[in-house]
Amino acid sequence: MKKIVALLLALVMVLALAACGSSTTTTAPAATEAPAAAEEPAAEEPAAEPVEEVELIVFAAASMTETLTEIKGMYEAENPGVTITYNFDSSGTLKTQIQEGADCDLFISAAPKQMNQLDASKDSDANPDGLDFVLQGSRINLLENKVALVVPEGNPKGIESFDQLSELLKSGEVFFAMGNSDVPVGQYTQKILAYYELSEEELANAGVITYGSNVKEVTTQVSEASVDCGVVYGTDAFSAGLEVVDTATAEMCGQVIYPAAVLNVSKNPEAAQAFLDYLRTDAAMAVFENVGFSPAA
Repeated sequence: MKKIVALLLALVMVLALAACGSSTTTTAPAATEAPAAAEEPAAEEPAAEPVEEVELIVFAAASMTETLTEIKGMYEAENPGVTITYNFDSSGTLKTQIQEGADCDLFISAAPKQMNQLDASKDSDANPDGLDFVLQGSRINLLENKVALVVPEGNPKGIESFDQLSELLKSGEVFFAMGNSDVPVGQYTQKILAYYELSEEELANAGVITYGSNVKEVTTQVSEASVDCGVVYGTDAFSAGLEVVDTATAEMCGQVIYPAAVLNVSKNPEAAQAFLDYLRTDAAMAVFENVGFSPAA
């Protein structure tokens, strides 16, 4: 009996020792996550400089209406803050407005005569009133145009040339439109009449001539067939879709040069010069050449 008790005690001790040896394994504490690096504040965008607002006032010959209107959109898109305001009319009317104090930054004339009358560098023959409005050093010859004989749709009178026109005017068989004497296109037409030894006064008294205060008025008279023919610039004929039957030579009326200059009364001379420079770029010249202008030599 004692042996049995001793064996039981021994077995209990073995079991106790085994239990101690199989004690639970301590789980290692989870690694603590490293604190997230503090985000650096985003660098602030530099404040955009305010765009300077400039209104540029341009006086230009009526024959440039379509081309300069297209170029205005191009230039303003490339130069935020610049707004171009045009005044289109005959060069003689524009010259008078400038002389009388109208706000103007840049003047583009359809003939040198009106520009000369504002240019103090010209002699008394070209500038009889001694006016001083041209900013010296800014004046350029910008474009050249052509003087064209145009007819209404269908050409009812069958007019084909200046030579034929001169004979029809002499016989009183044609009704002819031309610009006033203070309008460059009218002055070129006067030279053509003189070339054919025709008296404008006699023709006017005979009722075969009617006048327009600028080239657009002459163009409209021909387009509406209220006259048999008229003399306009080649560019206006193109824009109005008129048929050109003849073009005047330099011998008949001289070169048709468009001078341009910044005015010394300009409130924005730098902006005016920048726009004038732009008018000589390939992009602007492409617009001019598309209707028949060419760069002045």
